[in-house]
Amino acid sequence: MADVEERPTDDAELAVLLKAAFDELVSRNGAEGRTQVKDGARYFVALDDAGQAVGCGAVQVFGPDTAHPGDAEIKRVYVMPAARGRGYARRLLAGLEEVARSAGHPFLRLTTAEQQPEAIALYESSGYVRIAPWGKYINEPRTRCYGKAL
Repeated sequence: MADVEERPTDDAELAVLLKAAFDELVSRNGAEGRTQVKDGARYFVALDDAGQAVGCGAVQVFGPDTAHPGDAEIKRVYVMPAARGRGYARRLLAGLEEVARSAGHPFLRLTTAEQQPEAIALYESSGYVRIAPWGKYINEPRTRCYGKAL
């Protein structure tokens, strides 16, 4: 099974994964489907048995000036198409949750789009529940917001 490791933002394998994630988001949701990842977010990759990065994700923190200070948000969960269906996304999600839990965040938030049924299935089967939209998502009817107490 995959290992999950943190990578710096300038990591070459991470850059390839983030570009592929962006391209897929745009193809499914249009250009408005991508939201910014904040400075200070921590990025992680899932590694296959050969040590190749096949998936990525990030954890970013809600600042004290937000409506949800102290919560964390999961961003950019993505697995390359050729590696899907092998548990990498689930392992990556568990790793991101552990990072947030270890950092003392009481609650994790994430968003996905109704055009991503496989992401919705992953999150719901991992204990995430629908929550009220926040911030820019309040007026985005195709966006689904999820949360999980840690």
